[in-house]
This record gives sequence, structure tokens and C-alpha cells, in this order.
Amino acid sequence: MKRPKYIQKVEWEARCQLAALYRLIAHFKMTDLIDTHISLRVPNEPDHFLINRYGVTFDQMTASDLVKIDHQGNIVAKGDQGKMVNVAGFVIHSALHHANEQINCVIHTHTADGIAVSAQEKGLLPLSQHALKFYNNIAYHEYEGIAFSTEERERLVKDLADHRCMILRNHGLLATGNSIARAFHEIYFLERACQIQIKALSSSKLHYPSKEVSEYTVKQFESDAAEPIIDAAWNAALSLIKDQKKDYCR
Repeated sequence: MKRPKYIQKVEWEARCQLAALYRLIAHFKMTDLIDTHISLRVPNEPDHFLINRYGVTFDQMTASDLVKIDHQGNIVAKGDQGKMVNVAGFVIHSALHHANEQINCVIHTHTADGIAVSAQEKGLLPLSQHALKFYNNIAYHEYEGIAFSTEERERLVKDLADHRCMILRNHGLLATGNSIARAFHEIYFLERACQIQIKALSSSKLHYPSKEVSEYTVKQFESDAAEPIIDAAWNAALSLIKDQKKDYCR
């Protein structure tokens, strides 16, 4: 399918990238049928973002399935009229995009391991290298029921503060980034950290890195030297679904 005339080239490229991200979240088994969501701010349109059409599974997502909406929930693209958007998805994603112009991509998941960690009193534990990426560097948001109320947006923003990632208590995981590559890197590491934690907790005794090593490791993850790895990891992930590009970029 060629790019529709009503969609600018830069937006179409963003739609294709976001559709690829949906496919990758499915590839890494981070889906919950149709009940989670990923969003991307439209390039050069700070008040608009793309989100999934409700009812489409992530492994079948295409660029034309995405819906362009504003921070009030209005569908703004001509060809997107009539498409359904998950209300909770709008509430969560609009809150973060509206509050911080540096947040261009938001990923929210409901994986079993992510929810399990969100239900544990101490949350994410510094048990692995993956978890140390978030050492003293992750937010928590208390569960308020299904996120249908726009009143929750202010609390979501307040709780996330200047963190990239947040554990939604008894609910799931959330990752943000200034790019798709960054947000993907964050959710991938956070999900792996949760998987490792659940497996580790099934053993009798746990071994924790020292405080000094934990603090050093998180600094390594945040160093400028780590930045090129983020794009490299994204490109490597895209190579896993390269045979699907004609299908998702349509």
C-alpha cells in the first residue's frame, strides 16, 4: 500500500516505525491480546500522537491501523475517523505526552512477570544487571482501577517525575523515551529484569550486588558511551522482523 495522500511523508515513516514496534512487542511476547498500548508523538506536530486502533492485535498492526489523536482525545487525521481508541490508553499516554515534550514514545505492557513484580511490596529488586539499569531510578504509581478517568493523568505525571520508567502497581510496566529506540530499550530491559526476578525468587537464597557496584552500574547505563548501543539494539531488533516490513508498513 502506498502512502495515503493525506499523510505527510514524515508522519508515514513514523507510522511504519511505530507499527514495527508493535510487531516487536508481540515478537518478544509482551502483549495482552488487545489491552495494552504504545504511542508516538507525530514529528513536527507536538500536540498530536499516534496510538493503536483498538481491537487489532500487535502482531498484525500496520501503519494504517494507527490513529492520530490530540491531547483531548479527538481523532485529527482524515483517514482515521471511525477508528476506536482504548480509553485507558488515551488517558495514560495523553498525560505523559502533554506534560513533557521530551517524551516522544510511551510503551505500556501487562506481562505476567511485570504485573507480578508490580504486586510485590518491594517492587523491582537489584538482583541482576538488567535490574541495575533502574537502580534508584524507577517510579511507582498506585493502582486506582482501570484508567478511565482523566483525573488520574495528573497523578501519573507527578509519579513519573523525571524517570523514564514506572511500575504501575498491580497493573503493569510503563516505559518512555525521546525516541522509539530509547523506549524500546527501556521496556526490553525492564521486562527482562522482572522475568529474572520472578525466577530468582523461586530459589532459597538470593545474592545482591553491593551498593557501590549497583550505583556504579546505573551510572554506566546512563553514560554517553551507552547511547550508541540504544540505536544499535533497535536496528538489531528490526532485523528480526525485516520480512514483515511490507506487511506492517502499509
